[in-house]
Amino acid sequence: MYNAWPSAGPFFKALAGVAPIFWTVGAIEILTYTPMLGSGGSYLSFVTGNISNLKAPCALNAMNAAKVKPGTDEGEVISTISIAVSSIVTIIIIAIGVLGLTAIRPLLESQTLKPAFANILPSLFGGLGVVYVSKNWKIAFAPLLFMLALFILSPIDLSGYVGILVPVGAIIAIISARILYKRNKI
Repeated sequence: MYNAWPSAGPFFKALAGVAPIFWTVGAIEILTYTPMLGSGGSYLSFVTGNISNLKAPCALNAMNAAKVKPGTDEGEVISTISIAVSSIVTIIIIAIGVLGLTAIRPLLESQTLKPAFANILPSLFGGLGVVYVSKNWKIAFAPLLFMLALFILSPIDLSGYVGILVPVGAIIAIISARILYKRNKI
């Protein structure tokens, strides 16, 4: 309708970088999940998505509760039913969430809450960071100190350079971990 097709060169160049990963993961997931979930459960899982975080644990817990083993006829029936119920519950929860968000949308878009929503991503990463820093504070100390000093002392805004600074922080963490390991500190 809009005659906006991508040209073949950039399309296949981008596809070449991504497709092999998806093909490999797709083949591995089929070989991994199908014996565990059965054909019906695998079909439902692949159609509805979120297999590793939701569908597979749901099916395995249901089979465990029913005291049946994966790969058996009983296991396949329990797996398929549990994945179907999981999918229906997920759709209902999403629908309730969408309806609820629609009702409070004006409140969420207000100028009063705008600063809070501007900081959602930093607060999520901060929460994740606290978990990792508290587990390995000795390893996290050097990159954390370096990044704090860099962001505080830098005369320019470095927020656009996160894609470069994350690998730099990882390299600093690896080097500091190696030094701490050699000195028997970790």
